Amino acid sequence: MPSIHFVRQGRGPEIVLSHALGCDLTMWDELAQCLQQRFTVLRYDHRGHGRSPALPGPFSMDDLADDAAQFIAQHASGPVHFVGLSMGGMTAQALAARHPGAVRSVCVANSASQYGEAARALWLTRVDTVRARGMEAIADGALQRWFTPEFRADSLGRERVAALRQVLVGTEPGPYAEACLAVAHIALDAGNRTITCPALVIAGERDEATPPALSEAIAQAIPGAQLQSLNAAHLSAVEQPQAFAALLERFVLG
Repeated sequence: MPSIHFVRQGRGPEIVLSHALGCDLTMWDELAQCLQQRFTVLRYDHRGHGRSPALPGPFSMDDLADDAAQFIAQHASGPVHFVGLSMGGMTAQALAARHPGAVRSVCVANSASQYGEAARALWLTRVDTVRARGMEAIADGALQRWFTPEFRADSLGRERVAALRQVLVGTEPGPYAEACLAVAHIALDAGNRTITCPALVIAGERDEATPPALSEAIAQAIPGAQLQSLNAAHLSAVEQPQAFAALLERFVLG
């Protein structure tokens, strides 16, 4: 595992935040601010993202789950409440299935458990585009999927969109492409059926990247999972941090 870059803040039960593809731990700025009064929040950069170095060669979602498990073992005091969005939500699913002792609960937001052939072909096209033309070639399309038009037009929203665009285009194309391949080939349904910890699944009502039906499938596979939704696009925790935090606090604290 590479040396994972992370930030710790707050006090209380430990929550780990796992970000989306092409983002970094700054994706969670507003949510961490909402949570830090009641929780110890640890947020980290995936390998090849933000300030965490990449490893050479391909990797899988299981590898990202193993990264997370080692991160928890090194930097948390015991099992954590693990929150992942998009690729981070895929990591959460794999983590809970592979390393049940690492988690008290999982929250899987705006994510998927598997892709069909058509969706996988789109991921492979994105990989080819990034390798041939760089990150700028996919940036504007990604931002349109990540956020609703209203958020992109709002003054505060525009600032967040601009900041996350910089993160995206600053991501190295090689590690990003390998992460796309890991996402494209997920097969998490069988593992989800073995998850025993409490699970919250959050869908974005206006999420075109991972539509609500994909969240519904995750919730149906994980025994006893709760399903909630937010009026947001793909990066729901950025677009609706207070509402996301409220769902999370009710789930974790009861």
